[in-house]
Amino acid sequence: MSRHQLDCRRLLCPMPVIRVQDRIAELEPGDELEAVCTDPGVMQDIPAWCRINGHTVLEQKVEDDEYILRIRVEDVD
Repeated sequence: MSRHQLDCRRLLCPMPVIRVQDRIAELEPGDELEAVCTDPGVMQDIPAWCRINGHTVLEQKVEDDEYILRIRVEDVD
């Protein structure tokens, strides 16, 4: 397992979700991706994408006007 960070600051919907999707496609099952965003919509959009695609949101938090989501990549054949 490895951890990765993705900077989605200053991106508006749907770009944060698309960037998360593209990055997760490059990762291995068990890896974790932390997405740092400034669009509050990601707090609903990214978890919805994860539910549809079988990945797990481990943590969601807000710090200094940034929305941070930590996702575990699952094996989704």
